[in-house]
Amino acid sequence: MVKILRDVRVVELGTYITGPACGMHLADLGADVIKVERPGSGDPFRAFKGGLYSPHYQTYNRNKRSIALDTKEEEDLAIFHELIASADIFIQNFRPGVADRLGAGEEKLRRINPKLVYCAISGFGASGPSRDRPVYDSVAQAASGYLRLLTPPTNPRVIGPAIADAITGQYAAMACIAALLEREKGGQGRRVDISMLEAMCHFNLDAFTHYYSVGEIMGPLSRPTVSQSYTFECADGKWIAFHLSSPEKFWEGLLSATGQEQLGEDPRFNERLQRIEHQDDLIAHFAPVFASKPRDEWCALLLEHEVPHAPAYDASEALEDPQAQHLNIKVTAPSSELGTFTTVRPPYNFDGAAQTDVLAPPTLDEHGEEIREELRKRRAG
Repeated sequence: MVKILRDVRVVELGTYITGPACGMHLADLGADVIKVERPGSGDPFRAFKGGLYSPHYQTYNRNKRSIALDTKEEEDLAIFHELIASADIFIQNFRPGVADRLGAGEEKLRRINPKLVYCAISGFGASGPSRDRPVYDSVAQAASGYLRLLTPPTNPRVIGPAIADAITGQYAAMACIAALLEREKGGQGRRVDISMLEAMCHFNLDAFTHYYSVGEIMGPLSRPTVSQSYTFECADGKWIAFHLSSPEKFWEGLLSATGQEQLGEDPRFNERLQRIEHQDDLIAHFAPVFASKPRDEWCALLLEHEVPHAPAYDASEALEDPQAQHLNIKVTAPSSELGTFTTVRPPYNFDGAAQTDVLAPPTLDEHGEEIREELRKRRAG
């Protein structure tokens, strides 16, 4: 398998999601990512469901090596600094100032390795009135205006996965690769600063464009209404989703697939703008229609009439779909903790080859002695 970043070493002093997610993306591309963790407890995400190998931790830490170091101890700090001397990228996601107290501030690490790409991920930025505030996923979603696009308009509550954390990690990885590319072309080692607030504001670009261009404040139903997106429960309790977009042929295909051709003459629905205005009426009409047949039957009919659709799978179903199986999206690796670690492979395909080989997330300090031996050989050589 192609490992695009196979000659790149990353040292990650990260916890929870943003820093580890950044490291995971680089590891997925082949980088040697060394995760530095606190002895005894490691990344706090390890213990989110008891023990030291929670699914939360597993999600963002595959393809890495783990070493346990207490950088407040002189001997461990020296090992950490040796790792930095051999690294191309360093990642930390602490509040501003914390890395300095751990012996991992930019000034100190750059004295050790002037060409280091230093990536600092924060909640609200490295400066400003909110720089020291504690920030987690929902806080960043809220501050960026994104949470309002996911929250039900009545009885509001936070829903969905940790989007801000994951997105920030992805943006950080992209910035690290850009800085590394510049360095390899004769540039210097850059400092990369990225905050969850900045990342989520950029991810929420569509909402800001609508507001500043036409004065529209988007809500949770703005996009699905305009794009004519729907999801319905079928007779077997399973869900289906379809997206009509703007081509008229998809609306006509839906009517033919469902036997509802009479709606083409209904003034509420016979033009796209009318369907947008009356989407609630459309939903009320189609809910009992889709409840009359099981999902597989509806999928066959929508496929026959070329309506963009998919079963609205849950996690137990999605990777068993024939197309997901054809693409080998689900991959496995041996695991000392689980027996078999099952995950989703990286989405990249280089020269037609998918990246299907993965390493299970490391146990705490799993590679500690191995990494120390590498450093001893480096000293000797």
